Order: sequence, then structure tokens, then C-alpha cells
Amino acid sequence: MSTKSEREYERRRYEKWQERQTKAQARRHRQRVIAGSIVAALVLTTGVVAALALTNDEPAANPTPSATPPANSTEVPDPSLAQDRTWTGSIALSQGELGIELDGAAAPQAVANFVTLAGEGYFDTTKCHRLTEEGIFVLQCGDPTALGVADTNTGGTGGPGYTWGPIENAPADNVYPAGTIAMARTGDDGSSMGSQFFLVYEDSPIPADSAGGYTVFGHITSGMDVLQAIADAGTVEGTQVPVSDVIIEGVNIQ
Repeated sequence: MSTKSEREYERRRYEKWQERQTKAQARRHRQRVIAGSIVAALVLTTGVVAALALTNDEPAANPTPSATPPANSTEVPDPSLAQDRTWTGSIALSQGELGIELDGAAAPQAVANFVTLAGEGYFDTTKCHRLTEEGIFVLQCGDPTALGVADTNTGGTGGPGYTWGPIENAPADNVYPAGTIAMARTGDDGSSMGSQFFLVYEDSPIPADSAGGYTVFGHITSGMDVLQAIADAGTVEGTQVPVSDVIIEGVNIQ
């Protein structure tokens, strides 16, 4: 694909992202208005007012906040959106589908963040930009700058325009079993999580740093053979880029 074609692809994708974000923001605004109306009605009825009171790639992931975040993408999703429950769904990759399960009780902020971004189509057509093959064994995804464009060695620095913390549900023994889904973050910074996450294809001991471990928010329930095949294909020589583009075609969560 020519450089001109890549720029045009990126422009169209960015415009589509802006459109989705604008619609999502309007939807959230409507929901807040509706919720406010319900509260007001309850107050009038009862006469009671209540006061409601995840260096750049170490070790499993160290994303740097994007310098130019997408428009309307500055609000960290409320952890209450995770609803303290288990979520199920799938990540459709160009190589096949992964079944997933997310733990909204153990990692409410991470799950609320992932579910919200997935629902807005944030991950669609992005590239899983990093595959590690020594010491730790993960495929890293979730960077909006890692576009699904052939021969593009980008990714690792993008995010949703906000970061969040603290770390949730990190394993006490620093071991991340095969099938784990966890948040990437900057080293020694527990409040640097954004949209990047990693999929563990082989048991991986990942030492904690000064901030702690890595937020585990789910696991793969099916399709480990798909993930393993991606890992078996290896990386471009001298890089951590998968030898074949791994594109997220869509994420569906229920």
C-alpha cells in the first residue's frame, strides 16, 4: 500500500472514530439526563434528597500516552459500569476468534474501560503490534496508532486520550498463566493504563516493579490455538512485530 493510500486509510479511520465517539458522547449525555430526571422524580415523590456521596515496551507492555488523542475521548469510564459481574464475549482477529471472559468484580475499572471502548468500536481494525518470545510470552494489542495497514511498523505509544489507575487484581506470585488478559502500562507507573492490553499464550513470570504488577481483568475461554498459531509464526527478524499482521476485526462483549 502506497504512503498516500496509507494516509487516506488513516484519515478515513480517524473520521469514522470521531463519528463513533461523537455518537457515544451524545448517548452518555442522554443517559445522564435520563438518570437525572429519574432522581428528580424520586426526590419530588418522596421528599428525600440523597447525597451520593493500564522504557516504552517493558516488560509486558509500557505504552506512552498518545500525543494527539482522538477527539471526545478524555473521560475515564466509571468502574460501576462493570456491574460487579462476569462479562463474556469474543475478540475477532484476522487469524480467528478468541472467546473471552471478563471479571467485573475483581477488576471493575479495567473491565468498565474495555467494555466501553469495545462498544464504541475503538479496537476495530487496529493491529496487535507486539509479540514477545523470550522470558514472557504475550501478544500485545489495543493501540489505535497500530493501524491495520500492511508494511507499517507502528504501535506501542497510542492510547484513548486518558490514563487511569490504580492497578487491580495483580497476581501475588507475579505469574500470568496462559490465557490471561491483562492491562499494559508504563513501567513504575500504576496510573498509566489506557487501552493497551496483552494476551498471554504461555505461562509467563513477569516481575512486579515499584508500582506493582499488572491488572488482570479476564481470560481466554476458547481460541488458544489461534493465539498459539500467531505465536508459532514468530516475528519479523530483529523486531517484536508479528510476522503476519494480526488485526482486530471487532470485539463483542455481553
